[in-house]
Amino acid sequence: MAGERKSISREMGDSRLEIVQGDITNQNTEAIVNAANKRLAPGGGVAGAIHRAAGPKLWEECKNLGGCETGEAKISGGHQLPAQYVIHTVGPVYSGSPEDPELLEASYRNSLELAKENGIESVSFTALSTGAFGYPEDEAGEIALHTIIEFLKGNSLPQLVRMVLYGEKSFDLHRRLLEEIFDG
Repeated sequence: MAGERKSISREMGDSRLEIVQGDITNQNTEAIVNAANKRLAPGGGVAGAIHRAAGPKLWEECKNLGGCETGEAKISGGHQLPAQYVIHTVGPVYSGSPEDPELLEASYRNSLELAKENGIESVSFTALSTGAFGYPEDEAGEIALHTIIEFLKGNSLPQLVRMVLYGEKSFDLHRRLLEEIFDG
C-alpha cells in the first residue's frame, strides 16, 4: 500500500491486537476472515472483494462447504490471496434484537476458535456485519474488540489478530474504542 499505513496495537501476553486502515485482500496474515453470506457465495462488499481477489477456485471450494449459519465459521484455502486461508463467517443482519450481540460475538469467537484449531498464528478481520448487514459500527466495534481481547487472553493462538478497516472514519472509531478499553 502506498504511503504510511495507519495502525495501532496492544499487547496481551504473547499475543497482539492490531487495528489498521487498509484492504483485507492485501493482508499478509495466514488467514483473513470473510464477512460471508449464508451460501458463502461471491456477492457485494467484503465478500465480493475477497472472491474477486482469490479467483474463481474460492467459489468452487465454497460450494462444497455446505453453507454457513449465522454465528458459525468455515475455512477454505486462500487461492490467489496472500493469505493461505479464508475463514468465512456470517454475522447477523442487524435488527435491534437481543440476539444480535450474541450472534456477532459468536461470529468472532468461532472464527478465532477455527483459526486456533488449524494452528493459524495470524488472522485479519474486517468489521463484521457493519456494511450491508446494517450493524451500528460503534456497537459492533465494542463487541468485536472485547471478544477478540478475551479470546487472546485465554488462548495461545492466534498470536496476532488484525482488524482491517477500509475507511479513515472506521479506523478512527476502532482506534478510539481500543484506547478506551486499554487506557481507560
